Amino acid sequence: MTQSHPALTIVDHPLVQHKLTLMRRTETSTGEFRRLLREISMLLAYEATRDLETETRTIDTPLEPMQAPRLAGKKLALISILRAGNGLLDGVLELIPSARVGFVGLYRDEETLQPVRYYFKVPTELEERVVIVLDPMLATGNSSAAAVAMLKEAGAHDIRFMCLLAAPEGVARMAEAHPDVPVITAALDRKLNERGYILPGLGDAGDRMFGTK
Repeated sequence: MTQSHPALTIVDHPLVQHKLTLMRRTETSTGEFRRLLREISMLLAYEATRDLETETRTIDTPLEPMQAPRLAGKKLALISILRAGNGLLDGVLELIPSARVGFVGLYRDEETLQPVRYYFKVPTELEERVVIVLDPMLATGNSSAAAVAMLKEAGAHDIRFMCLLAAPEGVARMAEAHPDVPVITAALDRKLNERGYILPGLGDAGDRMFGTK
């Protein structure tokens, strides 16, 4: 795959890469995997929110009044693609506790690799919010592109997509379907295998997070 996304950001911070390496290891326990995912999601969210708008307000410090910046506009909307997106959601909410939260339920048909929708509940007034879509794996990109399309239909237009790992195929799919949506990830891996899993990857993020098979 040679096509890339016009707004792909790979967060190569040493802490991000170190934690990702620990997550990739087969011997990493479910509890440790969840903890690392929560920690790395906060670091990725730092990059995903770098350009948020601020406004200046007068506040009182213990010593004197001052003009200080704070976030402007409506509360952010964090959209978790179920079920694995919840692992990223926990960490981002620690960083942005006032954010509104929504959920998109999609599962991948193992035969066609196409997304099937089973749940959709999102905050109101998406057109006035920065929307961050959360899913650990951008593999084929079909589910991610479908979720973003649903959010656009619901009114969202300032959307960012945040994932732990991406495959070139998924990045290309998002570039084709949503070139206006920035993609923030910790790594761009080599390719997908015949089952649609990222290589070298880290296995199924949902199974490793929840201890299921």
